[in-house]
Amino acid sequence: MATTATTLPRSSNGATFSLTPALSLWKREVVRFYRNKGRVVGVIASPLLFWIVIGSGFGTSFRSDNVRGGQNYLEFFYPGALIMIVLFTAIFTMMSVIEDRKEGFLLSVMVAPVHRTAIVLGKVLGGATLAFMQGVLFLLAAPFIGAQVGLEQVLLMLLVIFLTSFSLTALGFAIAWPMDSTQAFHAIINLFLMPLWMLSGALFPIAHASKWIGWLMRINPLTYGTEGLRQLLFPGTSPFTVGFSLTILTIFTIVMFTLSFVMANRRTTKPVA
Repeated sequence: MATTATTLPRSSNGATFSLTPALSLWKREVVRFYRNKGRVVGVIASPLLFWIVIGSGFGTSFRSDNVRGGQNYLEFFYPGALIMIVLFTAIFTMMSVIEDRKEGFLLSVMVAPVHRTAIVLGKVLGGATLAFMQGVLFLLAAPFIGAQVGLEQVLLMLLVIFLTSFSLTALGFAIAWPMDSTQAFHAIINLFLMPLWMLSGALFPIAHASKWIGWLMRINPLTYGTEGLRQLLFPGTSPFTVGFSLTILTIFTIVMFTLSFVMANRRTTKPVA
């Protein structure tokens, strides 16, 4: 008896979408990351040390009734340090794209009858999961800096962290995909992603930035991750509402995942000599 079935659109290699390859790639990313103990320690320890040293260094010299509700700098810098952890984890996990190409694994995946969306989703979701977990781990320090939040605020913070993690991982995928060396990847990070973080409201408030810097901060999607967390941790200390920040982050996430998918379909991967 003939039957009809509805299938999803086919990829450029003729495959239909399935969650199984995506979940397999997701699991591989998670297991691979946590087997590398040095990388796990590095992505947590560096931002943590950065937060403690710089936050304590500025200390109460940052306190002012006119700046962020009289916060000291350790409190002000906390959301920025959390975003830094998410950024480091999300971006550096996508170095696996380059490593997989060198090892020939990515080539075998690309020629398999697997939809490109599943490949992108698996890689990006794996990195996003790791970044999310690292961010949540750092979030446990919030009560020690005087933040008092309820269940609703916690759930919203988890959503902000996940959207930021997913969008940054997708951005990392799009950057890593056309590259054949980790050196070039690191160069892009130093020239582009670190300034992106520094202009996210992590180090200084938008209200006290120069006019042109303030505009750059407002068009920087990462700003809304930082400010969304700041508003939830310390209500009334951000120029943006939580709802507005979540809207911008959602749009950014969709755009970055779409970009990753487009990049994966534009170039057929090749082994590196």
